[in-house]
This record gives sequence, C-alpha cells and structure tokens, in this order.
Amino acid sequence: MAGCAAEEKTFRRFLELFLREMRMPLQESDPLPTRPLSDLLAEDELEGECLDLCLQHLYKYNCPCSLAAALARATADSVLMNSNLPVCPCVPAEVESVKLARLLFNCLFDTCCQWAKELPFHRRPQPYYETSIHAIKNMRRKMEDKHVIIPDFNTLFNIQDQEEQAFFAVFDGHGGVDAANYAATHLHVNLAHHESFSEDLGEALYRAFRYTDEQFVKKASREHLRCGTTGVVTFLRGRTLHVAWLGDSQVILVRRGQVVELMKPHKPDREDEKKRIEALGGCVIWFGTWRVNGSLSVSRAIGNAAHVSVEVSRLFPLDGSEDYLILACDGFWDTVGPEEAVRVVSDHLSENTGDTSMVAHKLVASARDAGSSDNITVMVVFLRDPQQRCSVPGRGPARPSGPLLSAAVSAGLCWAPPLHLQPQLHMSRHSHGAAGPRLPFEATF
Repeated sequence: MAGCAAEEKTFRRFLELFLREMRMPLQESDPLPTRPLSDLLAEDELEGECLDLCLQHLYKYNCPCSLAAALARATADSVLMNSNLPVCPCVPAEVESVKLARLLFNCLFDTCCQWAKELPFHRRPQPYYETSIHAIKNMRRKMEDKHVIIPDFNTLFNIQDQEEQAFFAVFDGHGGVDAANYAATHLHVNLAHHESFSEDLGEALYRAFRYTDEQFVKKASREHLRCGTTGVVTFLRGRTLHVAWLGDSQVILVRRGQVVELMKPHKPDREDEKKRIEALGGCVIWFGTWRVNGSLSVSRAIGNAAHVSVEVSRLFPLDGSEDYLILACDGFWDTVGPEEAVRVVSDHLSENTGDTSMVAHKLVASARDAGSSDNITVMVVFLRDPQQRCSVPGRGPARPSGPLLSAAVSAGLCWAPPLHLQPQLHMSRHSHGAAGPRLPFEATF
C-alpha cells in the first residue's frame, strides 16, 4: 500500500509540473510541441500516429513510462472517437496531420487536467527492465535508424487478459528514413490488433510484419517514396521471449554470461537466401558486397521489392537466469561480434560497479573504433535486477549505483526516451517496472 501511495504521489507531481509547462490550448498559429512526420494520414495510420506523438511529448518531460502509456491511450481514444477529424479537402480519405496533432495535444492537456484532480490510473505490477540505448549518425549524411521501447505494452493497448508484456525494437532504414519511421510507429499497433495476438503470438508477429510492409508500400506509392527498412523485434510475454526480424538487424541473448543465438540475419550471401531470391526472379551479384539485383545488401526488408519478403518469429522460454538482450543494427554487428559485445558489457559493468548507464555508449564506441562508418544503434535490455544479475560466472552480482537508479528501483518508476530515436545522438538509461503460408521457423530452447 505504501508503494502505491508513493507511486500515486509521483504521478500527481508529474502532472502538476507538466501542466505548468504546457501552454494550452494551442491556436492555429501556435507551433506544435512535436511535429508529425507526414502531411497526410490514412485511416489505419491514425492510432499509431496519435500514440507516438503523445508518447514523444510526454517523454520529453520525463513522464513515468506507465503513466505515459495510460495518458497516450486515453488521449488517442478520445481523439479517434471525434467525429470532426480534420479530413483533407483534396484527399477526402486522408486526415491532415498538423491539424490532427493540434487537436491531440489539446486533448492531452485536458486529460492531464482531469487526471490531476482525480487519478483513474493504477499501474499493474511489472517485471523489472533496465534499458540502455545509444545511437550515432556516424559518418553517414543522415540518421536512418529508429528504435521503439514499450516496457508497459498492456497499458498502452488497454490489455486486461494477458500476462505482462513488453516490446523492444530497432529499425535500420535505407534509401531514406520514412520506412523506419513508419515501422517504428505502426508495427506494434498492427501486432496488438491482430486476431491471433492472444492465442498465437508468432502468427500475429508474422502477420503484423507483412501488413506493415503492405501498408507502407501503398504509402510509398502515394507519396513517391523509395526506401525500406530492416528490423528486429523482441516481445516479452510473461516468461517467454519472442523474436522477430527482417534483414541484418540482430538481437542476442546473454544467459549467465554466455551468448545464446536467437536468430540468423537475412543476408544475400546466405546460400538459402540466394536460392530463394533467384526462385522469385531476382538475382544476387557482387558489387562491393553481395547485393540483391545489384543494389540492396539485405535480402529481406519492409518496403522493398517482392523478393525481399517476410520471415519472422521464434520463441524462447525464459527461466530467470537470463542477463540481458542486445539489439542493434548492422552498423554495430558488422564490426563487433557477439562474444566481443559480451566482453565489452562485462568489462564495463565490472569497472563501473554495475552501473549500466553507459553500456550502450561503450558498445557503440567499440563499433566505431573497429571501423564502422554506418549509422549505429545499440539497445541493451537487462532482464534481471542489477543486484541479482551476475554477468560473468564467478563474479558477484553487479550493484546499482547512484541515487537515480536507487530511486527507480524502489519506486518501480522512471523515465523513458521518445519512441523514435532523434537524428545524430540519443543516450539514456531507464529502469522500468516492470499473406502466404506461414513458414515453420519456431524454435524452442
């Protein structure tokens, strides 16, 4: 009870401070706190866009992640029930995103005002997750990576009948950032609403990837976009880890200090991928590296030609001995192998008495120092409390350090970053309270 009271006090304090900072209501001439990425939105894009804009704005003010998820859900539902959405006069089937965003932020302000008077939200108990994320543009002209962190998936989608769930993803765009933006905004929404989500998560992940690809291809056709994205997703449901991916973004699991291989990246130099592409009418040729039709260096992605198809989903039971996950794009994995990554993490934790705040930063620096010139994004999701975790056999448990971590552990609260990685650089630590036949690619450890 004392914990609940402290949590409610934290939520109320955030709402008070947030309302002081927000200048509302927004008028037509006022700049938006966060601007939408597209000018027009199709009907099936509205929910993802509303949730994403709310979360980005709330996280700027260090909103506790569970409260942010609840506020985003309530605000998005209120806006989506509005019968007077700003439909574009030139394209009646689409909504003007800037006007929608203005309506959304005003609604968010109203929701915060109501909740500051009477808080209707009570956070469910959650597993402990501590996440370190870091990214750099590096030597590329643009940053085309995006990431998603949703430690409280159930609250964000108002799911009442499932074990606690969390969603983490890294997307690596090519030819532009639009496909990565789209996947980071909509894939988890498509997953949550799929009819198989409750009973067959593997099927739901497969269909969510395929549907996201289909919808982005339509958007790309409307808006004359020529880009794609690889992606890797980890979904935690109770004591089961689900992994889904396209292309060469990868995730590894570390258990008792040892690497557990979860997947094999889709690359054109794999013989099975080469045969599959050729059977679909494509070709794989050498042009500096193995490429599909002489251009793409990945063999599966969202937003590209038909031969760059979907294949996702593996599940792994967890027994509580797992240390952490590392999700990263190819800008990291091309120069740092799994064993080296584990060594870097282990050395950092040992040298810093278990403080995880700079773990991802250290991994990114390792890739850059090893010669990577690509965008680099690294996310480390710790699956055990630092006081219980032992990253290397024989070593004592890493100890949390600093008042921020101690407060976060005791309250089960803290802040999370925006869902989408901003260009150039983002670094943070956060502790979280907790079409076609499907291919046979499930595995169990």
